[in-house]
Amino acid sequence: MPSNVKSLVDQAKILFDESFGKDDGTSNNVSHYCVSAPGRVNLIGEHTDYTGGYVLPLAIGYNTVGYGRGRIVKKTDSLESNRCRVVSKNKPVVEFNASPSLEPSTGSSKWVNYVQGVILQYLPDLKEDEAITFDLAIVGDVPLGSGLSSSASLEVATAVFLESILDDHGVAYRSSKDGPMSEKQRKMERAVRCKLAENTFCGVPCGIMDQFVSSAGCEDKLLLLDCQSLEYREVAMGGNKSDAPVLVITNSNVKHDLGDGEYPIRVKQCKEATDILTKSNPSIQSLRDATMNDVETASHAASLEGVLLQRARHVVSENERTVKTADALEKGDWDTVGTLMNESHSSMRDDYEVSCEEIDVLVDLAQNFDGVYGSRLTGGGFGGCTVTLVKKDASKELMEYLKKQYESKTGTNCVCFETSPADGANKIDL
Repeated sequence: MPSNVKSLVDQAKILFDESFGKDDGTSNNVSHYCVSAPGRVNLIGEHTDYTGGYVLPLAIGYNTVGYGRGRIVKKTDSLESNRCRVVSKNKPVVEFNASPSLEPSTGSSKWVNYVQGVILQYLPDLKEDEAITFDLAIVGDVPLGSGLSSSASLEVATAVFLESILDDHGVAYRSSKDGPMSEKQRKMERAVRCKLAENTFCGVPCGIMDQFVSSAGCEDKLLLLDCQSLEYREVAMGGNKSDAPVLVITNSNVKHDLGDGEYPIRVKQCKEATDILTKSNPSIQSLRDATMNDVETASHAASLEGVLLQRARHVVSENERTVKTADALEKGDWDTVGTLMNESHSSMRDDYEVSCEEIDVLVDLAQNFDGVYGSRLTGGGFGGCTVTLVKKDASKELMEYLKKQYESKTGTNCVCFETSPADGANKIDL
């Protein structure tokens, strides 16, 4: 177990004991469970997942850990039968009843919606006379609002916790129409449920990338995910291992909220651009189906222009870049990977308009640093992090350079760290 995960487990146990009382782990025949789910970095393929496109993310070694107890009980008229209590570090305990009529929380308890929304996705696995009750303590080290998917990490950790309870009663995924599931199928279904939770309960019109890689991530491999079919392939960095570059993540410490503002607007604009393209070519049902020739044709023969043209141009070209990047990674063609990353950032900045001054400063500093192949904004945008592919022997010097120059240019401190692909969510043996 990685040292940071072990530390999070210890913190979660302490928080649990402080919030819900200490016991020996078997009181009243209620089992205890511990789970972990990682955040993620997307190497390339930004704002393509909610239009069924391609993405190339990796799970990272920053996680959300949950420790708790729970069981399936017979439903009664008592509110105790489906009482759930959740606590997070520096947050008060939130108590609610796990029922289909559950309403989103507001105010300081709004974060719990990411837990509650997932619960609603698993309630159909229970029989009509069954209820779930649990106490859960949550801690994590995924930086909040950084574009590293702390919300998806929380959702997937919650899902694995619920599955652990349901598995002990033989009812996990009982509502699935496909019958018994393989582990791979479980990971996919878990991601689908977590995405639906964020879409329907949290009000964020996100795609499936974040939840998918948190659920199905693989050590030393990136995932080239087709967000339309959910088929994916594991992509290893090829070439000579001794000369392999590393990935440096830089947190701008400019935070954003994907549930508000510009993100939903981009989703709407993509839908409008798709409608125009469909009129020009009926075989196009999403931007995933379009080519750059289709975009060019519609910009002349149809009314695809202005902002909608820009949005379509980014998504369609980003899909092409993502597939090319996966192929170049496997060949160890770092120059090509870097060029595609740089092109991606320009597209996000100019056509999709989701970058910001601080992010552009970081990217410009990195792209012009000796030993760097490419650098770009990663995540939803409007702040967050950059991802940079850099020669291993230049990594440390790059991070020091970015910290110094970024503070000089913006007055804000940034945080840098190396990362590599990590495993996805798992249940931790106690």
